[in-house]
Amino acid sequence: MKLFILSQLIFTNIILSQPIDTLKTKKFQKFNILKNLSDSTKKHNHFELSFGQNLLFISTQKQNQFHSTESIVLPTSSVLFFIEFRPQKTLRIPVFLNIATESKQFLVNGQLIYEKASPTVGTGAVFNIIQYHIDSKSKIELEIGPLMSFIIDKKNEIRFAPIIASRIKICRGENFVMYLGANYSLGVDAFGLMYGTGTVF
Repeated sequence: MKLFILSQLIFTNIILSQPIDTLKTKKFQKFNILKNLSDSTKKHNHFELSFGQNLLFISTQKQNQFHSTESIVLPTSSVLFFIEFRPQKTLRIPVFLNIATESKQFLVNGQLIYEKASPTVGTGAVFNIIQYHIDSKSKIELEIGPLMSFIIDKKNEIRFAPIIASRIKICRGENFVMYLGANYSLGVDAFGLMYGTGTVF
């Protein structure tokens, strides 16, 4: 997951480091970057609704530490409900809900222990920084930004977990969206993989 996020950041840095005149050449004519992005709000497409899957990967060291002191704050597998509001052409405000599809599992002294996984709600801000037009009806977009998740743990206490998220979207026509993304939860030292499909209104 680190490699996935790092590769996206490197790719973004390479594109943004190019002079504007260079980006207008034939090599880059399919790219729209930052201020040159087309504004979907002019087409009355103000938000995206998606359904997908979110998988969490936690290091063994951190898992043992959390199990000995407190509950792991995110489920290992969950259904992802995702809404993204688009007030501006580059700024996006996602709101997401993770509902666990399985219990958290721990292997302690050779025994498998199950614990209830709490749902997770979050929001934040991401930026649509790159668009690559495949053809007149298809394009690829890259979004990166900070999020904040809110979890009710087994002690009924609300916990906060900042997240750095990134996703690549394949858009077909004016409505269909398919995406693959990665996220890193700060403090929890956990990486997540999310994927799904949605539609734009």
